[in-house]
This record gives sequence, C-alpha cells and structure tokens, in this order.
Amino acid sequence: MEKLQPASQRRPWLVGVSGASGTPYAASVIRALLRAGEAVDLVISRAARLTLLDETGISFRDAHWRADLGRWLARGADGSADAFDGTVPGGGFGGSSGFSSGDAAVADVRYWAAGDLAAGPSSGSYPTQGMIIVPASTACVAGVALGLSKDLLQRSASVTLKERRPLVVALRETPLTGPTLKHLVTLDEAGAVVLPASPAFYAGATHIQELVDFVAGRALDAAGVPHKLYRRWEGELGGASGSRRAG
Repeated sequence: MEKLQPASQRRPWLVGVSGASGTPYAASVIRALLRAGEAVDLVISRAARLTLLDETGISFRDAHWRADLGRWLARGADGSADAFDGTVPGGGFGGSSGFSSGDAAVADVRYWAAGDLAAGPSSGSYPTQGMIIVPASTACVAGVALGLSKDLLQRSASVTLKERRPLVVALRETPLTGPTLKHLVTLDEAGAVVLPASPAFYAGATHIQELVDFVAGRALDAAGVPHKLYRRWEGELGGASGSRRAG
C-alpha cells in the first residue's frame, strides 16, 4: 500500500473548482491525481457549491467535507452513485473500501475554505507543484487575469503565477465575449495554460464518462501528471472505430 507523503515533504497539486458547469471534470482530475499518488489541496468556490448541488445533488459542507468529497468522487458523469467506488492507493479501483465509504480514500486531500484568505495556498512560501482550475468560469478567469484575489481560489491562482508554477485554466463556457478573450490572452501571457473543456472524439468515446475523462486527461497532460484517462492518438486513421469494435 502506497504511503502518504510526510507533512514536511508534502507538495500537493492545488485543484480549484469554480462555479461553471462541469463538476464531473473536477472529479475526474482529482481521482486521477490520487491514482498517480499525488497529494491534493482543494478549494471550492461558493458558486461551485451551488453548481455541485445542482449537478450531483451533493451539498458540500465544511464540517463534513471528507464524506461529501468521497460521495462526489464515487459518482460517475452519468449520475451513477458508485461508478468509482474503489480504493485509491496503488493506482487501482475495485477494493473493499472506496470513495463513498469514508476518509481512507481521500486521506491525502486537504480542503481549504474559499473564504480563508489566511490559508496555506494564499502564500508563495506554501509549497505546491502547481494549480489546476477545473472547471473555470468566466468570472474566475476575469478575477485571476485582473489579480483581484477576491477569494482563496483567485488568490491561489495569483500566487501560482507569481511563483512561476504551472497553472492550468480549464475554461467551461461558450460562446465567449471579447472581454473574456482578452482575459484569456492575459493569462496566456502570464504563463498559464488556457485549456477549453472541449472533448475530442478520436479516442473512441462511447460513454459520457470517457468524454469527461478526455478533458481531465488533457488538463493533467498540461500539468505534466501521468495518467491513463484516454486513448492517445497514434497516427492511425480509424483507430477510434477499431477500438470500439474490439470492445
């Protein structure tokens, strides 16, 4: 069983969840980070709590965040409650205790309230590997691009940029206005990776979860985190239809 990182050596990936539609993308990213043995620090905006409630029926509570996170991570993109009800350590699922069963599966996740501007990630001296904002709303994009730091999510992103750490911004909005496009250019020029939540179909997806995992996988690619969330392009036309026939 994989050991958790000692507190003195812990360098988590920070995952920020904003209020845009697309909470399954965030869940897929978090699951994959835990599968890869990475520690995760989690910030969920106030608007994201409403979106999570609307999309999953899960009310995310500060006092019971581990149980609520476990229920969320166990849930599939199609709404099935226990699609990912398996163990995390060692990189596999299907064990006797899973995300929905309690603290063990999310033991190396640390949650920070969005209103806590004294939290660890608000300072550049707090060690992280980088940050993935998924999904990113246009309001979140504007706040980060303008350096508003109105909550911990925006502040953490600003810190990530100033410390020259990787920042991946998975925008989930369409169509886009001129001001939003300018904000995205600002983020790109500041060193962030702007990654629209736009699934591709060459990987042979036959289920909504595979489309979600493609976007999550591309976000992890941009962050440099290994994963097995989707079938990669290998230069062969017809590979997607071939994989469907083989399945």
